[in-house]
Amino acid sequence: MSYEEFSRVALKEDIPDRSLRCGDVATIVDTHPGEPGQETGYTLEVFNALGETIDVVTVRESQIEPLERDEILHVRRLDEARV
Repeated sequence: MSYEEFSRVALKEDIPDRSLRCGDVATIVDTHPGEPGQETGYTLEVFNALGETIDVVTVRESQIEPLERDEILHVRRLDEARV
């Protein structure tokens, strides 16, 4: 699947070294086409509940998924990811 810049996506897996969890929502800010046979990569900007940037991370396409109409956003404390 190809994603457009500035679309919101959810992480499909935890990224523990960045304190990010599966289901966290991020915005795509850049696309990195892979070499032939490589997966496309995306740079994501992750925001807190107030809209402040808390991280910028690059992931493989297989690590994200689109948001769906039947999903609801949930708030968690960032500290919870650090345990």
